[in-house]
Amino acid sequence: MDGNNKYLMLLLWIQGGYFFITGVWPLVHIYSFMVVSGPKNDIWLVRTVGLLITSISLGLLTSAIMKKIEVSLMIIAFGSALSLLFVDLFYVFKNVIAETYLGDALVEFLFIISWLIIFWRSRK
Repeated sequence: MDGNNKYLMLLLWIQGGYFFITGVWPLVHIYSFMVVSGPKNDIWLVRTVGLLITSISLGLLTSAIMKKIEVSLMIIAFGSALSLLFVDLFYVFKNVIAETYLGDALVEFLFIISWLIIFWRSRK
């Protein structure tokens, strides 16, 4: 496995693990999730997003475990990080969600940069 594939595998593990933790957390203990992320009006929506993020994480982690990387999964990983970054920033600056989501925005930004580096290196 060359250096780029090792980096790719590491990214799948890190993003998959991060998405798993952040996706499952509101499902197993919504109250501690709200202590950190702020109060929520629509618990069903928080749980729906948690399930979607968990689903994405399972795809990323399965890919890492099987050491099988598909371009379509890479696009889902990149796109989900980009989507979450935009949601975090948009709704924090509209004062809809707590500023703690800026921490998640930073993590999502790092995932985006990492995927862009992988895409750029794979073109060579």
